[in-house]
Amino acid sequence: MAFNKIWYTMALGLLLPFSYAHTDFFTSIGHMTDLINTEKDLVVSLKDYIKAEESKLEQIKKWAEKLDQLTDTATKDPEGFLGHPVNAFKLMKRLNTEWGELESLVLKDMSDGFISNMTIQRQFFPNDEDQTGAAKALLRLQDTYNLDTDTLSRGNLPGVKHKSFLTAEDCFELGKIAYTEADYYHTELWMEQALKQLDEGEVSSADKVYILDYLSYAVYQQGDLPKAMMLTKRLLELDPEHQRANGNMKYFEYILAKEKEANKSSTASEDQMEKETEVKKKDYLPERRKYEMLCRGEGLKMTPRRQKRLFCRYYDGNRNPRYILGPVKQEDEWDKPRIVRFLDIISDEEIETVKELAKPRLSRATVHDPETGKLTTAHYRVSKSAWLSGYESPVVSRINTRIQDLTGLDVSTAEELQVANYGVGGQYEPHFDFGRKDEPDAFKELGTGNRIATWLFYMSDVSAGGATVFPEVGASVWPKKGTAVFWYNLFPSGEGDYSTRHAACPVLVGNKWVSNKWLHERGQEFRRPCTLSELE
Repeated sequence: MAFNKIWYTMALGLLLPFSYAHTDFFTSIGHMTDLINTEKDLVVSLKDYIKAEESKLEQIKKWAEKLDQLTDTATKDPEGFLGHPVNAFKLMKRLNTEWGELESLVLKDMSDGFISNMTIQRQFFPNDEDQTGAAKALLRLQDTYNLDTDTLSRGNLPGVKHKSFLTAEDCFELGKIAYTEADYYHTELWMEQALKQLDEGEVSSADKVYILDYLSYAVYQQGDLPKAMMLTKRLLELDPEHQRANGNMKYFEYILAKEKEANKSSTASEDQMEKETEVKKKDYLPERRKYEMLCRGEGLKMTPRRQKRLFCRYYDGNRNPRYILGPVKQEDEWDKPRIVRFLDIISDEEIETVKELAKPRLSRATVHDPETGKLTTAHYRVSKSAWLSGYESPVVSRINTRIQDLTGLDVSTAEELQVANYGVGGQYEPHFDFGRKDEPDAFKELGTGNRIATWLFYMSDVSAGGATVFPEVGASVWPKKGTAVFWYNLFPSGEGDYSTRHAACPVLVGNKWVSNKWLHERGQEFRRPCTLSELE
């Protein structure tokens, strides 16, 4: 929606004081569902205002009608709707930017009802950090799942319930966010997409001159001087008086002349450009390549001989009285490290209870900082989590008992049940659950030793993405509602099993809920006796 710059500036000034009330919406789809209802309420209020001054507010009425249809669809299935990352990004963008523009436009003759509603609601709006976080999530999904900009822009993602697309203005916004991060690779991709959609005739407030200005500089930063010159020439055809473009063109011509004088061979020049263009992923490591391949389902396949050693069975918890007559279904997911999955191990009713208990407490998930020993947020973990104790609910207590019965491990020294909900492109990059030798104080304050094992419940199905992967061994475990996976982080000797390094892949489409239990060494002395061999 196009508003003039004066109104936009006024809106920004009005909203900034409130924009930090609640942050990190983008890290949890569960929390973002509340924003759907907030936006719907705003639409209703806005329509009331339009009825009062319809003759003066035709532009606002069109905006409301567009959002009315959108929010009607969204409120029927908020989690499914926000499972599409484009819908989630556009929700952040609407509430953080466009509603503010709208408020400023109507402020002069605003009805009391709409003003009071906006004043109440805007303190719960997402802020710039949320909008930027949602944008970065789209870029992360693009890289992890090898999505081209056109596919993502048109919303052609697997398993989507509510198809949505990015406008040229949306693409321009993504390019600008990448630019502010000095990510010129993604700046080029999204500015080109915005330009392509405008060239195809899309009506938009996005300006080709601005797009070409960003695009030419991003291309130049990646070492493609001829393309940068070509884009700058196109910009000058649209705006011959553009000061920066004229200056850039003179500079580009100067650089090109110097290259010719130095008689640089075309081969050497091309080789240099290739090296400079390799900026897509500066921190690319072999592990990251394996991690992203596993997330796409392209990992190493287990040999037939090893596959024959994997079985499914009815498991009674080593003749646990509770499961002798009613054993549970168990299947092997991987051999080394041994990862087993329990099927139908948590009911839908239990899942809903756990989610309802956790939702009010969800906060940005943290990681242990090895340098400070304190908990801190990290860009490589995008989710919100909450901790539930067994004494709070019979359901949580029953779940803890179930874990103890089926693992044979004492849960009295375990950490509380951690419930996590992943946000837009939610992920947790490769990490260890146990404390390594260079982190001797990782769990010192708990006084229960290292994390001996991990139990992980999947509390939702995920339409696309969201696998738990083990890059060291090539294992991929895909979310399936009602199941749980279990593995040991330590050998019986107490040494860490480094093959258990794992990651939660970004959620491409859907809403991922999990809960996990970290079991510790203390109390297991007779349940899992120590061995003399370091790797046994």
